[in-house]
Amino acid sequence: MHNSSLQLSEIWIYPIKSLAGIQLEEARLCERGLQWDRRWMLLDENGQFMTQRQMASMALLDVSLQSQHLEVRHRTKNLPPLNIPLQVDPLSAQIQAPIWDDTSKALFAGQESSEWFSEALEQRCQLVFMPEDAERLTRGKISGRVQKVSFADEYPILLIGQSSLDELNRRLEEPVSMNRFRPNLVFSGGKPFEEDGWHAFAIGETRFWAEKPCARCVVTTIDQLTGEKVNKEPLATLAQFRKWNQKLLFGQNLLFEGEGLLRVGDRIQVKSHKESPLPL
Repeated sequence: MHNSSLQLSEIWIYPIKSLAGIQLEEARLCERGLQWDRRWMLLDENGQFMTQRQMASMALLDVSLQSQHLEVRHRTKNLPPLNIPLQVDPLSAQIQAPIWDDTSKALFAGQESSEWFSEALEQRCQLVFMPEDAERLTRGKISGRVQKVSFADEYPILLIGQSSLDELNRRLEEPVSMNRFRPNLVFSGGKPFEEDGWHAFAIGETRFWAEKPCARCVVTTIDQLTGEKVNKEPLATLAQFRKWNQKLLFGQNLLFEGEGLLRVGDRIQVKSHKESPLPL
């Protein structure tokens, strides 16, 4: 695979932060990232945002994208499916939703949704939606670009090379699947961790910048099929060869220019490289 051409092999969106993802053959890039990606988020009864870091069972909630709504199902509990309209009423109650060091304008996504999630997760919670006029911004570490971002942790897009996962799995006793790392874009071809050295590159007609390596957390230890923490892998193995500044690095956070369509199979062309890849 070392000299094979680089191409986009998987596209994923996670409409509701920290719930199961949706794999797509094509996706539209909008100003905040892939369309519908992390536009909804759950808040607990104290108003704090919820992720699998605190509640691994969020992985058991499957989301599908329909023409007018999201459909959410619980993988193991016998609950009726929940339909969430894609168009949230702009007159819904406004909330200042915390997300790491930011707060963002959000809209309450309805009592029915909040009650369903409270039952599914056995904890009082409410669903909120990020409207178009929310002003959450992120700045590129390398390009200096400023871009709107959804309820993603920090950057709108996360990219991982399939070869990087293959190399990690070569070192693991039990291989892990790509969904542990919750990427938006996966590419085939190239050598392991090739993406570390990229600066500017294009996927199809769209220009991207690799701004910052992704520091990995305990979510990577959760089996995304069972919603259970299995052991300390893959973090224990990443610590042996991907540790820098007390952080375990895997994948690249991206910014991009313009709005367009990405399709599985799109060619990737690297335009420029960083002066030095990760200082591991």
